[in-house]
Amino acid sequence: MTDNTLSKGAGTDAARPEGAEAGAAGTTHFGFRTVAAADKAGLVREVFDSVASRYDLMNDLMSGGIHRLWKRAFLDWLRPRPSMTLLDVGGGTGDIAFGFKKRGGGPVMVCDINAEMLHVGRDRGFDRGLTRGIAWVCGNAEHLPVPDRAVNAYTIAFCLRNVTDIPQALADAYRVLKPGGRFMCLEFSHVAIPALRAVYDAYSFSVLPRIGAMVAGNADAYRYLAESIRRFPPQDALAAMIADVGFERVEVRNLSGGIAAIHSAWRL
Repeated sequence: MTDNTLSKGAGTDAARPEGAEAGAAGTTHFGFRTVAAADKAGLVREVFDSVASRYDLMNDLMSGGIHRLWKRAFLDWLRPRPSMTLLDVGGGTGDIAFGFKKRGGGPVMVCDINAEMLHVGRDRGFDRGLTRGIAWVCGNAEHLPVPDRAVNAYTIAFCLRNVTDIPQALADAYRVLKPGGRFMCLEFSHVAIPALRAVYDAYSFSVLPRIGAMVAGNADAYRYLAESIRRFPPQDALAAMIADVGFERVEVRNLSGGIAAIHSAWRL
């Protein structure tokens, strides 16, 4: 699935520029709503508290299992090895950490702002016999509870669009990486194929909330998902933001026509 080189009631994003930020001082976006910047982390936490127990099932249903192929491509590009230490940010239910360990990676710290998601991940680890070498830590992506220059690799999958201050999160990613360390982000992005865009929009705003209501009991959480994707910076803009905090050798790979994308960069 690799191409080389999710306001209540809103039906389309036609009036909202892709990747747009709220303009008033002290505010940010929460989907299509403008909220106080200080409130966003709590609102995001409430969303994921409400869906934590069904999060992985919902991922399978809403993507038809394709998210597993995206994560496989992500780990293929990372190329885990025993000497590599990993900080996986926003990885509460453990998919990236478990995949990293199965591929021979070294110690992992999973850091997530949401304690409920971490509980789900830790339980999944026990069920799979994957407990050694994985630490579970509650923390904020913008102010990580990790020393400077501490890890060889930093991953963030389907989380960056939920943080309040993306440049600050990227700067903290740079801070915690050792020189020669690798930054990788897997995130929903902006569809690059015009014929696919209309179908994807209809699915996102009509079908996803219905699945969320039926399976997770929360249509609003999956309406927020659709909206947050539309407010996230497009591929080139995110690449520029990554470079602006000091990362070099920034590369982008689209997945499934740009429905998702991987950004890779290095702290040299």
